[in-house]
Amino acid sequence: MSSYQSTLDFLFTQLPMFQNIGAGAYKPGLGTVECLAKAFGNPHKCYPSIHVGGTNGKGSTAHSLAAILQSAGYRTGLFTSPHLLDFRERIRVNGHMIDKEDVVDFVDRYNMLGLDMSPSFFELTTVMAMEYFARNNVDIAVFEVGLGGRLDSTNIISPILSVITNISKDHVALLGDTLEAIAIEKAGIIKPGVPVVIGEASHKGVRDVFLNTASENSASIVFSDCNVPFSRAMHIKNGISYHDTPFGDVVECELSGECQIKNTSTIMNAVLQLRKLGMEIPDKAVVTGLADVTHLTGLAGRWMRVSDSPTVICDTGHNVGGWEYLSATLADIPELHVVLGFVNDKDVSGILGMMPRHARYYFTSASVCRALPADALCTQAKEFGLEGEIYQSVEDAYYAARGVASENATIFVGGSTFIVADFLALKDV
Repeated sequence: MSSYQSTLDFLFTQLPMFQNIGAGAYKPGLGTVECLAKAFGNPHKCYPSIHVGGTNGKGSTAHSLAAILQSAGYRTGLFTSPHLLDFRERIRVNGHMIDKEDVVDFVDRYNMLGLDMSPSFFELTTVMAMEYFARNNVDIAVFEVGLGGRLDSTNIISPILSVITNISKDHVALLGDTLEAIAIEKAGIIKPGVPVVIGEASHKGVRDVFLNTASENSASIVFSDCNVPFSRAMHIKNGISYHDTPFGDVVECELSGECQIKNTSTIMNAVLQLRKLGMEIPDKAVVTGLADVTHLTGLAGRWMRVSDSPTVICDTGHNVGGWEYLSATLADIPELHVVLGFVNDKDVSGILGMMPRHARYYFTSASVCRALPADALCTQAKEFGLEGEIYQSVEDAYYAARGVASENATIFVGGSTFIVADFLALKDV
């Protein structure tokens, strides 16, 4: 048997990986993943599944649904991407990461098959998750779309429910440069006769894409922004409370941030659809799942409060849609320090234009090949009136902020998933 480290080296270096090289790792089309899944006995057909796509919020939504389902007593598989610190974060059963031995065993068996194909990192990882869930006899699995939807590797599943959180411009070189074009790709996960829940579709063109696709597939459709299952949402110390819900007069969710209010509407509507499909999900399971999603599933990096005095928060929001929420929240913080970095294949001008000018910035680069150089980011940021210094690593940038921030200040760390990953890897975080 191979070692775990050599297996990771194979996955990370010998297979095209989006995290490392960006668009070059994206393989549109389902032919390879279908052949790969067939070679392993089509394990995704052994259990029912839920498919979660969208531009922003799909990770929080997938984790929350998994937390609710396992709280209801279902043995629940969860496949998400990317990981922050450990590859095994991507594949979980009832919140527990896949064992190292199982990762090694799958890759060894794949190599022994000698298949005449060249899967990407994501294609192989997707089938690894599918087979792991089958071998662990899950009752249901939640699959988060990796990129897009229509041609994403996860789209070989036949789910009992599809969920699309929202649409905004991201990965435009791969998915299209209009909201309608991106919506067509995302709507590709809508299957014949399978109900779909849409989180947000205020744009008429996007809404029409979803309505037309659902009609063509004879799929019932629920728009969460028109069917909000609570009367109001209130920010509380440790999250958000939702009032007058179908699951109790007050339901508290530990995930905070303005974007989570719309995510929670989507999650609750998805649960109502699952009940209509015959799944037994008690109110208590919804309450427990939403109140303790990070512990139950290992979710991290979503408006994550790391420490106090000063307040330290990190968030993986990395596109214009995500920053529409983040910037509004940050704008209300009087003493704000921002540790910021992006990847080099993203147009960040739209994000920089929304960022608060009163903040002090610490421009840096994540430890991945795709990182945008800190000096280049600093130059762009100055065009938008953002002032700060350049740091060679996330560690240097963070400790520089800690060195000058008062006890009443807030330090925000973000810009990309990889900035957050480097931050959470620090020993004293």
